Amino acid sequence: MVATLPSGHKRIDCAEMRGVSKRFPGVLANQNVDFDVKAGEIHALLGENGAGKSTLMKVLYGLYRPEEGQILLDGQPVTFHSPADALARGIGMIHQHFMLVPSLTVAENVALGMKPKRGIQLDLEEVRAKVRQLSALYGLKVNPDAYIWQLSVGEQQRVEIIKALYRGGALVILDEPTAVLTPQEVKELFVTLRTMSEQGHALIFITHKLGEVRELSTRITVMRDGRVVNTTPNQDVDRRKLARMMVGRDVLFQPDRPPINAGAVRLTVQDLHAKNDQGLPCLQGVNLDVRSGEIVGIAGVSGNGQREFAETIAGLRSAVSGVVLLDGKPILREAVSSRLKAGLAYVPEERMKHGIIGSFSVAENAILQDPDDYARGTFFNFRAISRHADQLIRSFNIKTPGSGAAAKNLSGGNIQKLILARELSRKPAVLIAAQPTRGVDISATEYIHHVLIDQRSAGVAIVLISEDLDEILALSDRIAVMYEGCIVGVLNREDADVETLGLMMAGVTDHVN
Repeated sequence: MVATLPSGHKRIDCAEMRGVSKRFPGVLANQNVDFDVKAGEIHALLGENGAGKSTLMKVLYGLYRPEEGQILLDGQPVTFHSPADALARGIGMIHQHFMLVPSLTVAENVALGMKPKRGIQLDLEEVRAKVRQLSALYGLKVNPDAYIWQLSVGEQQRVEIIKALYRGGALVILDEPTAVLTPQEVKELFVTLRTMSEQGHALIFITHKLGEVRELSTRITVMRDGRVVNTTPNQDVDRRKLARMMVGRDVLFQPDRPPINAGAVRLTVQDLHAKNDQGLPCLQGVNLDVRSGEIVGIAGVSGNGQREFAETIAGLRSAVSGVVLLDGKPILREAVSSRLKAGLAYVPEERMKHGIIGSFSVAENAILQDPDDYARGTFFNFRAISRHADQLIRSFNIKTPGSGAAAKNLSGGNIQKLILARELSRKPAVLIAAQPTRGVDISATEYIHHVLIDQRSAGVAIVLISEDLDEILALSDRIAVMYEGCIVGVLNREDADVETLGLMMAGVTDHVN
């Protein structure tokens, strides 16, 4: 028996999409798709980037009009001309990129676009009260008077959920809701989503992450190339079957790692200190050596200095003190360009902010760090640039309409491949890879893992920073754990397991030799 929804919510027992097709110029995004979701369930919509998941849900939300097919709510056909029509029928959508105004408060963002109940002004005190009520009911801890710019990413997502609930959302679509969240924020989100389903909401969870699907969903629909491959109860499938449905082939979850053949130390970090964006100490005496031909994984709960460590090595953050040597030469006081020439490569955590220029083409992004190599006097040799970009596109299997396409239009996985291709084309001695597979789909993850293993075999010294312990354990030869800005221990891969690493990440190191 499904619980009763809070007052103000239009109950939706079942929403269906029948034979839906959606076309864009040159692309058939959805082809004859059937999909349904019921009250009280979390229906996962699973597929790789570009499979058609978000397009299908934007049709359900009224952002797109389908060329074929129909939408039914509780058996009755409906037509949505805009998201306002969908909202009026109890359908809300939380987009991957939040639709919030940073300079406004939580309550003001929730009230945006709402019609006043009386007079010409909204009663913000009433909005605040309703936000507090929803926060308590669904476990969404958020201060209605806080400004959006003051909130963490996880807190901003709670605001988006409250916005949908405030507008009476009985069916809520969540588009890649965990893409920018820490593991701790993901756990908190899942508690909220389970509470919502228990309250009687119908939830659609768009994702490409197999572990999250298995942990959270009631049913799973897998899409590939704009079509539905299968819809199945969660308990009827395992990770490997889901991956095969998504990709169309078997996926290698555990990459083959040849025996380690480590050489000389290529990166040395000694007593490194740095401050965070608030001017507080974030690195407090970090020491680490990384040798040629090995991958050293850095594990830690988000916020313990991993990001600042990578940025300090790469030259994006100034150090307070310490020593960093690349092949025995100090680089800590060198400019970013000098570090690159010395043999450093960097795959940043925030690929859209530090990895590419979205409005530049794929070809232009491919030479961002070496523009002088493609200059002919005062002009660029565009033919050489295009040849270089085409070679990287082929070598790294980057899916793009061409080297002239804007980088921002690529999927997350292909943007990451582009960054890797650019960095590795310079034949680096040391590679710092920060969250290299965050937010990318399963086949791109598999490919990136393969590339990292190949670079290890080629003698590159690799620092892998990841909050995914499975990834750390699968790729690393040694694992360093960061806690409160310090490396509290370094374990050989064969001595490490999730439980041991978890204790170290929490600052418990008594058991570590």
